[in-house]
Amino acid sequence: MIKSQRWLPQVIGCMLVVFCLAACGAPQATVVPTSTAKPSAATVPATFTDPFAYCAAVVNIDTPDARYIGPKTPEVIIKGLRQALKTPDDAPMEWFTAGTFWRCMGGKVWACFVGANLPCTTKADTSRTPTADMVDFCKANPASDFIPAVVTGRATVYQWRCTNGAPEIVKELVKPDAQGFLSNIWYELSPQ
Repeated sequence: MIKSQRWLPQVIGCMLVVFCLAACGAPQATVVPTSTAKPSAATVPATFTDPFAYCAAVVNIDTPDARYIGPKTPEVIIKGLRQALKTPDDAPMEWFTAGTFWRCMGGKVWACFVGANLPCTTKADTSRTPTADMVDFCKANPASDFIPAVVTGRATVYQWRCTNGAPEIVKELVKPDAQGFLSNIWYELSPQ
């Protein structure tokens, strides 16, 4: 038994040296990889032809990007928008093909039809400062009960009028949506 315990002080001494080196911040060996890992298929962005799958994946985007490779104005969006707008069946499909815009908000598909000059692609104008055109209009029409959209711009969220020759906000007409567009002209669509 005495013979087998002779090495014990040496082992304890070695353990103390190792412990002291680690505690004192001795340099550690660095492992250098011999090869670099290649990106997995999961890191490569997917492409989509279905606008609903696309929006579920990208969540929020103002205009479809290169990941969406389907038609510019998908038929499912045109049909959904016509239904949301309660458009008569005899309304020309070409109007909707040319005048429909869509985007993703909250993982859902939202669509807008320009119709009578609706600003689908323009963010809502929340400025409370009158434009030079509004000031000029009110100088020429000092007591006008309204300032027409051709003067205010169609993206304003306010109703404006002239009071004593100066533009004045009457009230807020619409709130911007979560991405800053006019919420009253965009419609959430569901897959057919």
